[in-house]
Amino acid sequence: MSESTDHASPADQIAAGYALTGPALELGALLWDGTCLPDRQIRIPLSMLNRHGLVAGATGTGKTKTLQLIAEQLSAGGVPVFLADIKGDVSGISAPGTANEKVAERAKEVAQEWEATGFPSEFYSLGGIGPGIPLRATVTSFGPVLMSKVLQLNQTQEQSLGLIFHYADAKGLELIDLKDLRAVVAFLVSDQGKAELKGIGGLSTVTAGVILRALTAFEQQGAAEFFGEPEFDTGEFLRTAADGRGLVSVLELPAVQDKPQLFSTFLMWLLADLYTDLPEVGDLERPKLVFFFDEAHLLFSGASKAFLESITQTVRLIRSKGIGIFFVTQTPKDVPSDVLAQLGNRVQHALRAFTPDDAKALKATVKTFPNSPYDLEELLTQLGTGEAVITVLSEKGAPTPVAATRLRAPQSLMGPIDAAALDAAVKSSPLHARYAEPVDRESAYERISAEQAAAEAAAEAAAAGAEAEKQAKEAAKSARSAPKPDPSLAQQVAGSGLFRSLARSIGTQLGREISRSIFGTAKRRK
Repeated sequence: MSESTDHASPADQIAAGYALTGPALELGALLWDGTCLPDRQIRIPLSMLNRHGLVAGATGTGKTKTLQLIAEQLSAGGVPVFLADIKGDVSGISAPGTANEKVAERAKEVAQEWEATGFPSEFYSLGGIGPGIPLRATVTSFGPVLMSKVLQLNQTQEQSLGLIFHYADAKGLELIDLKDLRAVVAFLVSDQGKAELKGIGGLSTVTAGVILRALTAFEQQGAAEFFGEPEFDTGEFLRTAADGRGLVSVLELPAVQDKPQLFSTFLMWLLADLYTDLPEVGDLERPKLVFFFDEAHLLFSGASKAFLESITQTVRLIRSKGIGIFFVTQTPKDVPSDVLAQLGNRVQHALRAFTPDDAKALKATVKTFPNSPYDLEELLTQLGTGEAVITVLSEKGAPTPVAATRLRAPQSLMGPIDAAALDAAVKSSPLHARYAEPVDRESAYERISAEQAAAEAAAEAAAAGAEAEKQAKEAAKSARSAPKPDPSLAQQVAGSGLFRSLARSIGTQLGREISRSIFGTAKRRK
């Protein structure tokens, strides 16, 4: 590099932007004019990881390996990581990689000292579906905005669901699982509960019916497993291993790939819960946790205004809690502009330009980058697997020059570990005993069911009493109207004066014996 930056080559000028002094993640070597320059390393400052980021690119361009590479180095630097494993191929981060010619060639190209290494990992699943420690949330903590997203409610229905949550809270009805929420909604459209609708802002029975049908359909898809207790404490994600390395939390999602709305919204709940629980810490030398949000387009697709506002606020404010978020998707246009503007670190893999829509997306992506000496529109279609265009925030918080980069190879296994090893890792975790078995305690469903049963029993008793009274009146009426029969011989004797006198003479002694029997008093001893 020449002494004068003004006369330096473009490659030298780009490399100068990544000459960092503090701890950093090593991403790879600079690509310039079709050549890999191993002495010009591209890095991300560790202190800037809470400024969030984006990893984008077409399918098969190496996004998952990039996540693995970044996660490994974060763990090695003592920073916990959360990864969503959509396809089931990230579990290999827990096992040492396999040396081969391809890995050796890549390491030599980018000046990497490659050593097979596994990293401390925990494996989770949503509600216990698939391998992993079950992650569950209560319906109350999930909240009406996130619940509306997974139920695919419109804005009016979302507002109504908010009123239902408010009603349950006001009445002390705990919403733990889906049957609790369904019980409250069903009660509010029942004859007994219709009067309550007026007290919670005029909720219509039609809207309540829509919500009830959506809940029923949601349960039929098997979603009831994700809601309940014990609720997962997201603080578990912030742990480090005994050797000081950050714990890599891997959420295994292959078993719920057919429920994208649910798992993407559940990931948002995890972030929102972290935001709520963690204290303000400002900018740290290293983040408390870096959270990789895979398939991010699913989160934003069809999102309501309230939902988008909640995401934007969470992303903006969670930085001060020491949490960094990387959204992973195919193109930057999958992420709303208000969110994209907050993502300071960018790793853009190759894009395709096969269709007019592809070409449009390519042009839009180029516009999101700072000015650079590269022809980005051409470069982004020519990048190979494991190559990316990168710009990050420098240690001073300014954007670094755009750098085409050949990325390093992950040191852990690039693929899944076998099912037996995964199962053993899950069952040996200290968290397994705490979260494995669901708990179903008394909540809204049980309370409403008990009250309804009591009300039905009271109604039945009242109806039976009314019927008995009616029958008694009819019997009395019949008795009054029936002709009186002639007195029998016994009746004639009982009515005689002699019989009445005899009865009086023995009545006093006999009456005392009968009284003792009825009231329980003992017979006096002689």
